[in-house]
Amino acid sequence: MKILAIGDFHGDFPKKFRKLIEKEKIDIVLSNGDYLPFHYRDLWFKHCFGTDVELWEVIGKEKYKELILRDFRDGERVLKKLNALKIPVVTVLGNIDYPAADDLADVAKPKGKKYWRWEMNREKSFIDILKKYENIHRIDYGFWKLGDWVFIGARGHSNRGRVKSKAYRKHKKILERLFKKFRRENKNRKVIFLTHNVVYKTKLDKASKKAHEAVRGKHLGSKMFRRIIKKYQPVLHIGGHIHESRGKDKLGKTILVNPGAVHERKAAVLDISDKGKIKVKFIK
Repeated sequence: MKILAIGDFHGDFPKKFRKLIEKEKIDIVLSNGDYLPFHYRDLWFKHCFGTDVELWEVIGKEKYKELILRDFRDGERVLKKLNALKIPVVTVLGNIDYPAADDLADVAKPKGKKYWRWEMNREKSFIDILKKYENIHRIDYGFWKLGDWVFIGARGHSNRGRVKSKAYRKHKKILERLFKKFRRENKNRKVIFLTHNVVYKTKLDKASKKAHEAVRGKHLGSKMFRRIIKKYQPVLHIGGHIHESRGKDKLGKTILVNPGAVHERKAAVLDISDKGKIKVKFIK
């Protein structure tokens, strides 16, 4: 089976990848998400990072809504291009695609905090857009099958996760049930784990020196994904999110791949045999 591993589109899907799919005779596209451009990135980091402040409280609801709808339009253009491919696309939501954060930690609403209903419905809005495209299969805390191959997925997870929280334990159990459901396939090296973030404390999850000072040089991968992989050892894990840590690593018997960001013209082609041998070629 030949896989095109891609993600972190941020509003762009260059033509070269459509040509690559034909040239390499790709069987399936595995996408780690982040379809939306994040037009308000600089504003968010300036006013909201590490605080309870909502951006719309700073720039106003009208301006904020305009930026979000622009994100949706650009992200949907990517989905249309992916849906038009003649092969299946399996995906999870990225952290910029407004996934629920209920798998990371117990989310408590601060007392006296104001909430805006339109802003709270962003996640549902993007999922509704995604549902329109029949060739794109979302597997957040779910699975999808192609022949005797099984793909298990998990969304967002843009930080390490609080391992003692009820939310963390709940979603870890969901993943464990899925791996147990496909125990036979996993034993036969036929299970692939697809997530948005990469695995904690590997070569693939370290923030660069150019990152925000609060996370600069730190390991930002998911502890949940690390524990799942150590326990169940799927043949392959694909994740992204940390653009600058593109590459390949290994955790036990599991090959770990961060294909890099599509909007930077990066991806990876993986050739995987029926016996689980994997060849990885990074696309620049």
